Amino acid sequence: MLESKLSGMGRRYPSQPVAGVGAIVLADDQVLLVRRGQAPQKGWGSIPGAVELGETLAEAVAREVREECGLEVRPGVLVEVFERILRDAEARVEYHYVLMDYLCELEGGTLRAGDDAADAAWVPLSQLDELAMTRGTPAVIRKAHAMRAQVSP
Repeated sequence: MLESKLSGMGRRYPSQPVAGVGAIVLADDQVLLVRRGQAPQKGWGSIPGAVELGETLAEAVAREVREECGLEVRPGVLVEVFERILRDAEARVEYHYVLMDYLCELEGGTLRAGDDAADAAWVPLSQLDELAMTRGTPAVIRKAHAMRAQVSP
């Protein structure tokens, strides 16, 4: 009941798209991934990120990585902007996100799963196609890796 009263204000059955961020954190040939602990797509691999009211996109990226993974990062270049629209069995929009993914530089911390992440781990890029991940995630990670290779000495 409460969810139906709040549906226009929440993430589920929103009245408008919800802004989100993603942190692509690379270390050598590995990427930081979280296993989603909540809907939508609970249990799937994803990159950490969400925006709270009043914070900048860069603040959101850094906070999400700290809360979900225990790591400190510095957000860098924007890698990609895309939409994720998930519909229910009746074709109603259940979730609608506009996501902005940033390439981040690792600055410190200790890796641990926290907040709403069921797990957090460094995953070899060579294993991306073997994991159940949210749609578009492997492609944006590869794009970020290519971008990093172009700017690294």
